[in-house]
Amino acid sequence: MTDWTAFAVEISEGVAQVTLIGPGKGNAMGPDFWRELPEVFGELDADPQVRAIVLTGAGKNFSFGLDLTAMGGLLDPVLGDDVKAAPRSTFLGEIRRMQAAVTAVAKCAKPVVAAVSGWCVGGALDLIAAADIRLASADATFSLREAKVAIVADMGSLQRLPGIIGEGHLRELAYTAKDIDATRAEKIGLVNDVYDDRRAVLTAAHSLARDIAANPPLVVQGIKDVLETRTAASVAEGLRYVSTWNAAFLPSYDLAEGIAAVLQKRAPRFEGR
Repeated sequence: MTDWTAFAVEISEGVAQVTLIGPGKGNAMGPDFWRELPEVFGELDADPQVRAIVLTGAGKNFSFGLDLTAMGGLLDPVLGDDVKAAPRSTFLGEIRRMQAAVTAVAKCAKPVVAAVSGWCVGGALDLIAAADIRLASADATFSLREAKVAIVADMGSLQRLPGIIGEGHLRELAYTAKDIDATRAEKIGLVNDVYDDRRAVLTAAHSLARDIAANPPLVVQGIKDVLETRTAASVAEGLRYVSTWNAAFLPSYDLAEGIAAVLQKRAPRFEGR
């Protein structure tokens, strides 16, 4: 395997463990993450020794989500008062590039088991929504946080979570941007099971991945392929729509205020403009 900056990859007995390692605080998703994610899963997809994948985060947290500090330059061109077509078009391309990175997880022929501990926020929730199965430790906390920074979530949660947790639960999480604990996540079907701590959930994820890897690989990959056909087209259509919507309407006073509030660690003052 290639040496990565944002990931550590280990392969043993047909199971690959992909660990988010930052370099941002709390494994936040910066430029290295978005560049490397499709490359990592592309290599694992092409590796015949890999039959299942465990996805987890280093340290106490799965991921704090988008690294606003490292990725601030992405939003700068569309935060002005008079944003023209060219910066909007560039921004649209960047959104779609990042969407494709997350979609690489869903498209990977090898089943992906996410093992979540600590915080799983925003883009991190998009990421685990692209996994096949999700497990959590008791300290896990989940949040579809984008509304709190005046962003319409555009990396896949709004497209993939309806089939996982249902429309009502998704709308509650998206509209409120509130945090939910592992117990609530299990109750609504976001995670299959909850374990005592990080070590226990990682052990369970590997055990499940080994069970998958013990089955005929072409059959398992065929099952995933068939299951993906149920939703792939609607997910792709939804991602394309939200990327276009955000390129058109995301630039706002409230977006700048939301980001400033996060960086300054204060409550935002949204004005609807």
